[in-house]
Amino acid sequence: DKDDPRYTMTFDEEVAAINALTLDDVKAFYKEFYGATEATLAVVGDFDTKAVETALAGNFKDWKSPSRYERIKDEFYQPKAENVEVETPDKANALFLAEQPFKLNQDNPDYAALLMGNYMLGGGFLNSRLAVRIRQKEGLSYGVGSSFSADARDETATWRAFALYAPENAEALEKAFLEEIEKVRAEGFTAEEVAAAKSGWVQSQQVNRAQDRSLAGTLNSYLDLGRTLEWDAALEAKVMALTPEQINAAMAKYLDPQKMVLVKAGDFAKSRQAKP
Repeated sequence: DKDDPRYTMTFDEEVAAINALTLDDVKAFYKEFYGATEATLAVVGDFDTKAVETALAGNFKDWKSPSRYERIKDEFYQPKAENVEVETPDKANALFLAEQPFKLNQDNPDYAALLMGNYMLGGGFLNSRLAVRIRQKEGLSYGVGSSFSADARDETATWRAFALYAPENAEALEKAFLEEIEKVRAEGFTAEEVAAAKSGWVQSQQVNRAQDRSLAGTLNSYLDLGRTLEWDAALEAKVMALTPEQINAAMAKYLDPQKMVLVKAGDFAKSRQAKP
């Protein structure tokens, strides 16, 4: 449904929709939907509580939204597996993207295991499996990594991977990527990898909480979710209690190249012409 706010437009549709907008359309939308009726705020640092409250009341007390707020639920969608190549003429670099959705949220028993599995596969920067194989060992990519995220409430999660590379390395890069995925599915991670990943991941969480901007963002989102930082402490406890077998089982259960969408964008025609 193209009228559903969750609909993802094509590039051409987005350009057409923007070009069709008028100033009156934008003003009418702002008037109907914008307001501080359901607003939340988190303040972190050395501040005067009364001064903040006074400033908020003075600036936002009368800013009401005419429309009633209702959260739009994300529905799980499993796209068909595809391997797409997009020609981008005269671009020096190429981009590889892989994506697979999972039907789970942050309350799922496998969530912590998937967090750590992704951290070791491609989320741990230069020490991850993908970085070691594709960037360091074979020198196929300038940058490679992966991410995993799950919604706090709705059963919508996504695993993604990316790589920046020279177009002539396209086949070798995709081959190495798929081999590393299959190796994780078949053999999993070692106890040494898991121990190092746990330490690194927990330290990264502590660093995030030490940054005012990051902490304020977390606390503000938790006002909507009804959480406190005790949730973070519980998640970290779950992560530290994980065994290699639990992580490996979760990765084998969910990660599947046969369900992935692979997209490669680059000037592949030129690189193929250059080959002898």
